Amino acid sequence: MEMKRLVIFGPCFILALLVCGSEMFAQSAISDANQQQTSRSGLTGAGPGGNATAIKNGRAGDLGNPLLGGERHPLYRLRPSDVVEISFTVAPEFNQTLTVQPDGYITLKDAGMVQVEGLNLAEFAAAVQKAYQGYLHDPQVAVSLKDFERPCFIVGGEVGRPGKYELRSDTTVAEAVQIAGGLTQQARHSQVVLFRRVNDDLVETRLLNLKQMLKQSHLQEDAHLQPGDMIFIPQNTISKIARYLSKPSVSMYMSSSQF
Repeated sequence: MEMKRLVIFGPCFILALLVCGSEMFAQSAISDANQQQTSRSGLTGAGPGGNATAIKNGRAGDLGNPLLGGERHPLYRLRPSDVVEISFTVAPEFNQTLTVQPDGYITLKDAGMVQVEGLNLAEFAAAVQKAYQGYLHDPQVAVSLKDFERPCFIVGGEVGRPGKYELRSDTTVAEAVQIAGGLTQQARHSQVVLFRRVNDDLVETRLLNLKQMLKQSHLQEDAHLQPGDMIFIPQNTISKIARYLSKPSVSMYMSSSQF
């Protein structure tokens, strides 16, 4: 009869087996974690071994998602009345300061007219360099923007100082009215109109109840201005008919709380 052998392991051997098993489990867990981290890094480009082109820093001119508006940090593009300075490294006699004409052209010394409206500074430098290739051998050009049209807004109607004002910082409609001298006694501040140009053929309008907004302290409803916005404050009904009625008659039949 075949005898089966019973092998009995001592306590030291069992302890060593448990320690080795723990080390193998820990190494397996670390390996899995590294693989997961590498996988995540490959998706975002943020970690080692990731795709470096998946995420870019916020540099000027970087292209964003076309579905979300194209350029992430758009560069300034030349407009009429902008003043530009052109400098040549090896031909300083061609240095010049020019103003973009209303038709979008500039007139370069000895090189004629070049259309520059809509170009950023890098594209403008390339256009100038190309224009002088027939006059200079390997022209080295540096350009800079010396002056440009400041962003502005317009306030009209029943305010103390109607006019055009520079938009130097984040400004709301209520703040713009105060900059323009505040409302007059004839102002109908429950129907303030904000005009915003969308394109050459479309203007967006928004009606704001400035009276209720300020009375109830709902400043979160105050609209923030964009360059080119126009604010108009119309006259109230009393001011329109006041020239035909005496003051006692107006106060007798009308209450200012109606407006």
